[in-house]
Amino acid sequence: MVKAADRAKRPERISVWLEGKASRGRVPREGAARDGAAREGGQPSGLDRERITGATVRLLDAEGLAKFSMRRLAAELNVTAMSVYWYVDTKDDLLELALDAVFGELALPDAGSQDGWRDQLRALAVGYRALLVRHPWVSTLIGNFLNIGPCSLAFSSCVRQVIRNTGMPPHGQMGAMSAVFQFVYGFGTIEGHFVQRCASAGMSQDEYFRRAMSTIGEEPQFAAHFEGAAGLMEARGGDTVSEMRERDFGFALSLLIAGIEAMVARG
Repeated sequence: MVKAADRAKRPERISVWLEGKASRGRVPREGAARDGAAREGGQPSGLDRERITGATVRLLDAEGLAKFSMRRLAAELNVTAMSVYWYVDTKDDLLELALDAVFGELALPDAGSQDGWRDQLRALAVGYRALLVRHPWVSTLIGNFLNIGPCSLAFSSCVRQVIRNTGMPPHGQMGAMSAVFQFVYGFGTIEGHFVQRCASAGMSQDEYFRRAMSTIGEEPQFAAHFEGAAGLMEARGGDTVSEMRERDFGFALSLLIAGIEAMVARG
C-alpha cells in the first residue's frame, strides 16, 4: 500500500502494467465481511482486484468519468477509501485496469476460423464500435493510457493478424489499421455521446433528433443549408436514428474494405 502523501510526491506513472503491481494479490471473499475490516497484515477483508475493477466499470457506466472518485467507489463497495488503496496506488491505475477489463468483452475471431479477413475485420469493427457506445468513458481513457493490458493487447494483436491476412504489404498495414479503427473510434465516440445526451434529456434518440431538426429547420439562417441536406437524408434511407446510423456505418466500413482490396491489388 502506498500512503497518500507518497502518492502526491510521485511523478506521473506511464502505466500500471509497467509497475509490476497490476496483478496484486487477491483476498478471498468467502465468509469475509464487507465493512472494510482489516485482516492479518493490514489488508481489508472482502475485497480483491477483480471486485474493485468491476465496481469501477459499473460506476463509470452509470455516472460517467467526471463524477468518478475513489470515495464514491469506496461507498459503492461499502468500505473506506483507504481500503481500496491496498489494491491500487492511484485512481489512474484503477481507470487503466477498468479500461483493459472492458476490452475483455470483445469477441475475437478464432485463429483457426475459416472466415475470410473481410468478415473478421467487420466483426472486430462492429464489436469495437459497440464497446465505445456501451461504455462512453472508454473513448476518453484510450487517449490517456498506453492500453498494454492483456485484454487490450489481445485485441490489437488480433487486429494486426487480420490486417496481415489481407495481403497488404508491411509498409501499408499500420495505415490500413488506422483507417479502419480510427474511423470506428470516431463513429462510436460520437454515437456514445449522442446516446448519453438523449438519456440526460429524458428523450429517445428519435425524439431528440426530430425535435432538434425541427427547431433548426425553423431558423432562417439555416434554411438554405438544410434544404440541400433534406435530400441527402431521404436518400440515406432509414426511418429511425438507429437505422440511419447502421446504414452509414455499414457503407463507410464497406468503403474502407474496398480501399484495402484496391491497394492490395495495386501491390
